[in-house]
Amino acid sequence: MTLDSLDRQIINQLQTGFPVSDEPYAEVAAALGTDEATLLARLQILLDERVLTRFGPLYRADRLGGAFSLVAMKVPEDKFDEVTEIVNSFPEVAHNYQREHAFNMWFVLATDSEARVAQVNAEIEKRSGLPVHNMPKLNEYFIHLDLKVDDQDELS
Repeated sequence: MTLDSLDRQIINQLQTGFPVSDEPYAEVAAALGTDEATLLARLQILLDERVLTRFGPLYRADRLGGAFSLVAMKVPEDKFDEVTEIVNSFPEVAHNYQREHAFNMWFVLATDSEARVAQVNAEIEKRSGLPVHNMPKLNEYFIHLDLKVDDQDELS
């Protein structure tokens, strides 16, 4: 997909915050010099084309009485897509990514309780037939990261 100027502005704008208001999409659209319908349509295209893999809030589950956990698995390459489907089928999976390492699949769980972390991991282990390595958060650090997209960037 080739990104035009508006697509790039949408990506850059939505990384740095989203207004809490009665009409947040209209507010963002106005700041970008477009209308709400165009913004929503473009955002959907970016999601459909997998330029963006998700758009939504990141909740501090632990502050809401829930739990976060980082999880790692060693997944044979020939089963990677199958296991990805299994892992990503759980709504508690905040994000999932592949690494070049013996532990080549890493994902984050955001659940309503510590018990649910254990339940999801047990179900993934059962359905995939592979061990799941749970690594709960001990300390939390915040690093601000914006991945700005400019006119020289190409996506493939």
